[in-house]
Amino acid sequence: MPIQIQHILCPIDFSETSRRALDHAVALTKWYHARLSVMYVHSTAMPVYAVSAPGMEAIQPLMLTDAERQQIRDRLDVEVAPDRSAAHVTIDTLFDEAVRTPEAILKRARALPADLIVLGTHGRSGVNRLMLGSVAEKVLRQAGCPVMIVPPRTPDVVPREMGSIRRILCPVDFSSSSARALEYASSLARETHATLTVLHVLELPPDLTELSSGLTEYREARFRQARSALSQTVTSAVPPDCGSEQLILVGKGYREILSLADDRGVDLIAMGVQGRGAVDLMFFGSTTNHVVRQARCPVLTLRGDYPR
Repeated sequence: MPIQIQHILCPIDFSETSRRALDHAVALTKWYHARLSVMYVHSTAMPVYAVSAPGMEAIQPLMLTDAERQQIRDRLDVEVAPDRSAAHVTIDTLFDEAVRTPEAILKRARALPADLIVLGTHGRSGVNRLMLGSVAEKVLRQAGCPVMIVPPRTPDVVPREMGSIRRILCPVDFSSSSARALEYASSLARETHATLTVLHVLELPPDLTELSSGLTEYREARFRQARSALSQTVTSAVPPDCGSEQLILVGKGYREILSLADDRGVDLIAMGVQGRGAVDLMFFGSTTNHVVRQARCPVLTLRGDYPR
């Protein structure tokens, strides 16, 4: 079933990364004859560190004046003006003030309602990301629609037409979210005449044939199971007239995905995401998190419970 996209939401922060995200959003808007809402969220929360309790945060409101609000609205109009005239697409601008930026984006997406959110990420890593999280990661895990993440490593020159997407990579782990991602990826591939690579990564113990024949048999059984499951998944989700290939690799999931995407010059990665809890995300991360932070192309993320 072809993808139906009628309204796209693109939050921006006037950075170079969000400009690239906006370029992708404009291309999608033009391709699907959709409506585009470009949004800026001013955070009204400012952390204030208490002297009596080092490391603990309190929240104080950081309010704007009417003049400052108008300056932001004017800047939004300036940002989208070239796209309105050159791409001939309908673009609305939205300005919100909120304590928590992700919640403001999610609320807007529900209200529009948005069929797709296109969002740039600064790819923060280390303690800052683990403790505070990032807007992109929070949005992609909670959004009620697909989310396209544009990482900072994407090329400076952004394609202005969706038809320039020639290679799509869709990693699958046979979960409901990856099955949904595959349906979306195959529809995109058909529409843009792109080649679709469906990848499954097996994380197996090393091949120690000389030490244990049982381990070799286990590895071979896992390969047989993976090939069978991959074939069934592709047959059920990818139409015969969609140019696709099936591939199984062995290694760490996110490393193999990123390596294959780089080697083949992939234009888009489409993958499922699990809505896992905060503690799990903080301490263990996930394949999707690694791919979003390190990819050199946009990453389209989908949960398995989106309405069709």
